[in-house]
Amino acid sequence: MLSHLPTTVQLAADLLLVGRRKDSIQYPLHGSVLRHVVLRGISSQIVSAAERVNAGLPSAMAVSAVVAIGSTHGVVLIFDPKQTLKLCLSNGQTREQYGAVSALALNNDCTRLLVGHARGQITMWDLTTGKLLRTITDAHQPGSAILHIQFTDDPTLAIFSDSGGSVFELNFRRLMGVRGSDSTCIFSGSRGEVCSILVLHAGPLQDHPLDDLSIMALATMSKVIVITIRPKLRVLFHHPLRGNSNTLPLLAWHYVFVQQQTGRTLEPVLAFARSSTIYFCQLVCKSPDNVQFVLLQKLTVPYVLIHMMWINAKTLITVDSLERMHLVDVRHDEELQVLDVGDVKLVYGSSHFKSLATGGNVSPAMALAGENACYQSVALFRGQVLLLGTKSLHVFTIRTWFERINYLARQEHYVEALALALSFYEGSARAVIGLDSNVEKRKGLIASKLLRVLYEFVEASATKNVPTRGAIHLLVEHYESVMPVCIESCISIDRTDVLFGDVYDRFSQDFVAKALFLESLEPYILDDKLRHIAPAVMQELVENYEERKEIDDLERLIVHLDIMSMNIDHIVKLCWKHSLYDGIIYIFNQSMNDYISPLEELLNILMDSILNKKDLTDKVVKLANKVLVYVSCCLAGRAYPVGDISESIMLQVKTSVLKALTVLHTKQPAEEEPVYPYLRTLLHYSTREFLNALALAFEEPEFESEVGRQQKQRIVDILLQIMVDNMEFSPTQVGALFTFLARQMAKAANTIYVSRMLFEQVLEYLSNPNDSSRHEEREQALIELLHAAGLQQFDEERLLALAERAEFYRVCELLYDKQHQYDKVLSCYLRDTSRQVQAFRFIEIVMSNPARKAAEKKAFRRKVLESIELLVAIDQQQTAELLACVFPDSMHEVTTRLAHEPRLLYAFLTGLIDYKESQAIGIKKKEGIVIGSDVYEQYIDLMCEFDPANVCTYVKSTDAYRLENTLEICKKHQVMDAMAHLLEKSGQVHDAFVILLQNLQDKVGDLCSVLLAGHESHTVDVSASWSALQVALCVVVQFCQRVSGKLEEAERQGLWFPILETMMHPQRKLDHKVAPQHLDSFKELTRHVLNSMMGYISVAAILKCIMEDPAYSTGKLSDIKELVLGMLEMYNYESTLLHSMKNLLNQDLHAQLARLQQTANRGYAAKSDACDLCHKPLAHIVDADNIVLFRCAHSYHMPCLQSMGSFVRLGSEEAWKCWHCSTKISRPLSSAKGRIRSPSSQLADTVSAPAKNVPDAQQVQALEQLRRMQKTVSRLAILNELAHPESRPRFRQHAADNSSILQQDGFQLRLAPPPPPTEP
Repeated sequence: MLSHLPTTVQLAADLLLVGRRKDSIQYPLHGSVLRHVVLRGISSQIVSAAERVNAGLPSAMAVSAVVAIGSTHGVVLIFDPKQTLKLCLSNGQTREQYGAVSALALNNDCTRLLVGHARGQITMWDLTTGKLLRTITDAHQPGSAILHIQFTDDPTLAIFSDSGGSVFELNFRRLMGVRGSDSTCIFSGSRGEVCSILVLHAGPLQDHPLDDLSIMALATMSKVIVITIRPKLRVLFHHPLRGNSNTLPLLAWHYVFVQQQTGRTLEPVLAFARSSTIYFCQLVCKSPDNVQFVLLQKLTVPYVLIHMMWINAKTLITVDSLERMHLVDVRHDEELQVLDVGDVKLVYGSSHFKSLATGGNVSPAMALAGENACYQSVALFRGQVLLLGTKSLHVFTIRTWFERINYLARQEHYVEALALALSFYEGSARAVIGLDSNVEKRKGLIASKLLRVLYEFVEASATKNVPTRGAIHLLVEHYESVMPVCIESCISIDRTDVLFGDVYDRFSQDFVAKALFLESLEPYILDDKLRHIAPAVMQELVENYEERKEIDDLERLIVHLDIMSMNIDHIVKLCWKHSLYDGIIYIFNQSMNDYISPLEELLNILMDSILNKKDLTDKVVKLANKVLVYVSCCLAGRAYPVGDISESIMLQVKTSVLKALTVLHTKQPAEEEPVYPYLRTLLHYSTREFLNALALAFEEPEFESEVGRQQKQRIVDILLQIMVDNMEFSPTQVGALFTFLARQMAKAANTIYVSRMLFEQVLEYLSNPNDSSRHEEREQALIELLHAAGLQQFDEERLLALAERAEFYRVCELLYDKQHQYDKVLSCYLRDTSRQVQAFRFIEIVMSNPARKAAEKKAFRRKVLESIELLVAIDQQQTAELLACVFPDSMHEVTTRLAHEPRLLYAFLTGLIDYKESQAIGIKKKEGIVIGSDVYEQYIDLMCEFDPANVCTYVKSTDAYRLENTLEICKKHQVMDAMAHLLEKSGQVHDAFVILLQNLQDKVGDLCSVLLAGHESHTVDVSASWSALQVALCVVVQFCQRVSGKLEEAERQGLWFPILETMMHPQRKLDHKVAPQHLDSFKELTRHVLNSMMGYISVAAILKCIMEDPAYSTGKLSDIKELVLGMLEMYNYESTLLHSMKNLLNQDLHAQLARLQQTANRGYAAKSDACDLCHKPLAHIVDADNIVLFRCAHSYHMPCLQSMGSFVRLGSEEAWKCWHCSTKISRPLSSAKGRIRSPSSQLADTVSAPAKNVPDAQQVQALEQLRRMQKTVSRLAILNELAHPESRPRFRQHAADNSSILQQDGFQLRLAPPPPPTEP
């Protein structure tokens, strides 16, 4: 239809839409794909009809060869393709009787128009004459609007659906000049309301099996159904369809080329969607009776769909709930463009789905989903999408490829235009319209258009787009963004003549642009996208890199370029001047097929450094590596550095390279030059790598001939002559040679002969015990020979003897392992100091391998136990873990073996117990090991001997020992702190205290001695003595605090006062003999003791003790003022804390009692005034009877409940259960308490019984016993006792005899004393 629009209108539409939507998205890769045009002729007629003839607003649309637009007042306007109004269809009574036009349908030849109205009527019009042919009022249930109406390919058959969700077929007939119609319901809305229908029309192919079928898709809120209407009604396919309740289902048919095994076929594909999910299903029709559906694809979009249709076989148009149009490539699941169509003011058919014209008699689901219904506002005709607005008609089409490029070029978006053109050229573009199917013609057209855009881009980039102001880097950035686009465009269409012609000439006018152009060629050359460069440009390129001194980068470019682009003489001189060896090799190989000259020249350079024992510089090492790689490539038939050697010269290259390497002397030999200098050079530099290159060469087929075998033997003889007959090569190099020979000789088709005597010499040389140099190197060479089967002809016993003598433990290990002598393998591990730790893993592997024989494991186990001392010395932790996991039954034997080495035994037991503890905390997950208490006691005994400082810490951390035995061990070794802990643990508090007090007194005595000595000499450091005293005091104070809660007042005084006396005695002794600061430190420690004991000793007793001490009784009050004030401050703090706690508990008690009272006084309301069992009034009962009211609001007479057995007895208490609630199986028994109400207003709480079985006497007795066992002091009792502290006894005689629950350990207040001072 847009073909009739003038070109100026199309251009204006393009220009008006540039950047007009903030919600529109144009992807640079695809450009502007959709063209938006407003059909102003039709739009003006719509507005004019509404104003002049009161046609109303647009409400529905149908498009074919004509455009039919229905209005809210029942008028239908018919326009031709030139936007000329042809007909205005109205019968005068449409507005009042029929209501708005809700659906329109045109037949195939556009001669008939079906109009569905909001009040349910259907009219048929003749578009050739404008006459009304039929008015159908009884085709469906009255009171529902027509939502959809469509012609089938049969002009006498139409399909429509109404707002009741039903679908009908409408058959037209004409008998004797009288037109009539019949309607048949093919789907009732009572089975699911149909929201959308879509008829499948005949495709473009002739004689298709579908021609005999009339197929239609219909969608409900929950599923999609495809049916045949003709020749008979049957269901072909159905699929569930889920989505939000406020969204409608969408349907779209299209014929699509589908790739099958037999080729591409044109088949109908149904797209159906709801919410954000789109499904694609192919209809496969092999015959009219064999129709199948295949689910092809599922797409999920990030928006809510309100409409969907195919615009072509690959592209889908969707409209979302925000009125944005999306163009989607179906096959690649890619969004191509988004257009905001909010200004269209799309027409919605919500009123028809709600059937407002007939009173709104639709289901709530249909009314809710129809909020965004726009089925009749969006139409498709021949690739054009038409959107009907309230005052306008809009058309969206896909631009041709030419228009899309022009659209971007006109906006001077040249980079995007060129990228789009390249995507057309390469066939990766999406939604392509207007290109020839012939590939050559298509590429020619696109290339021509691309070059025109490129010329415009180059000219704009060199003139008006060039930055005229600012720093030079702005100009550089500009050209850096331009050059890759130009180069990529020309390379992609294979037009380097344009690149190095017009494009280069234009940019070369600016020296900055020229330099950046040459630099931009580098990545394309390195990627082999650009192999040939114009000679003039190549000369400029070389000069540019020379000026910038980027010679290495130039070398990388040279080896990727066609040799015909270069000035060979100039390039060769440049390469020799700057040591560009890759460039030299490449030029000689490619220009002259000369593979020998560069090799000889480079080897001559290497010989001077390597054979003359000069230091190898980085330059020489780099050259040597290149030569090795070059030789390897030549011998393997590969070109260096990239590519392959031509098949015609490959054999010649291999032969000539080998011949050059094995020459006896160079062309101009020096007097001292050794034989075979080139081979010597490579072997000295890297024997292994050169031999690897030879090994690869020997695999080539030319060495399988007789001449090839002779050549191979000659090379081997030369190698032996060079490396074995003199001592200039290291053992590693000699070993590498014989490893190479052994591998070659081990092959099935081996023809190499090497004298056994040579292997004998090598073996003796490598295993010489008198040579201590290069031990690891010689051993590794021998191992490689073993792996290469180069020593198969030698007796293993002799090899073992040589290896043992040379202390080659890894070689011995290989040989012993081959003989299954695993005990001797273990010896090798243990004797090899560098691999001793690996012995543990080896032991575990051998013992866990089920393939090992019992005798082997037995001998191996014996060897492990014999080596236990060494294993413990290596790693005690791994030894213990090994014993626990592999030899758990050998604990006694191991400890016996280690008994004569107490320190090793202690280390072993430490590892064993650490492993056990790691199992306990879950670090180790293997099977646990059982350690007896005797082992723990033995470990503690050894710890007392070797680590006495940690004994106390350990015995505190575990209980695995026997208390009496461990106490005797600690007494034997005089580990006092551990003894004190064990005595305390055994209940011997006094003995433990004596030990701790003695330790404290010793520390005090030591400190006094140090202080007195320091007072005389003034040089003694007393900080260590003070720290020891503080630690001892802290230990004994904590001990007293722990045990004081379990002792009487006199016993507590017997603990605390000796400590106080110990701290006060030095002050009397040292008075006037030491510095005052030391006496102050003693007083500080004394204050710490006083603060600590105040929670356990009465204040009066403490003050009495202080006042009677001579250190404080004499002198002024100020001397003891701080002590007394500190005690009083602590006392006040404790009193305040106790008072606050009492107030909090009283408040809690009051709040709890208030809640209990409120709950007890709350009344229950019955559902009725009658008993729920006998249904008699609750008030008409005798006074002796009671009423039971439950929380569930059921009420009963008590005799009625008793008669139904709805109660249970638990001990002496009687529990009721609601009869109605307990008999309902489908719900659990109500656990609410019931109330017994009597006429005298007496209330009693009862608990509902279990829902089912009543417990028997034995169960009741068991429950009662369990209740008594778990009965604890109630919270109310605790609060009551706290509220009346005066009722509690003042002193308790014994913990078990005290009746107050607050005297229990769990309720006693523990006030921790402040920490002792850290500095004296």
